[in-house]
Amino acid sequence: MTQMNDLSIITIALLASAFAGGLALGALYILALWKTVNKLPDSSHPVRLMLGSFALRISVLLAAFYFIMGGHWERLAMAFAGFFVMKIILTRRLGINKTASLPGGTNGNCPY
Repeated sequence: MTQMNDLSIITIALLASAFAGGLALGALYILALWKTVNKLPDSSHPVRLMLGSFALRISVLLAAFYFIMGGHWERLAMAFAGFFVMKIILTRRLGINKTASLPGGTNGNCPY
């Protein structure tokens, strides 16, 4: 009976750490994307910047997910869940300010 409890505690700890890893990956990915988008107007080669940033972000993300997974789909699922939770949090936090005026004098409402 003790072995069963130890096993479930270890499993829960591994799944929780996979979720935390997904949160960290989500933060890294979204913040790197945010930084890239903010640098685009000042870049002399915006396409190269965007493609290079994407290649680096996706490479790090895939390698980290593979490492976190460790051959267990449950860990991968928890890492994905953490990634998407952080994506939602940061997208809402860093998103466009709804009250800011957009070019053309509109507030995001289509004049047509």
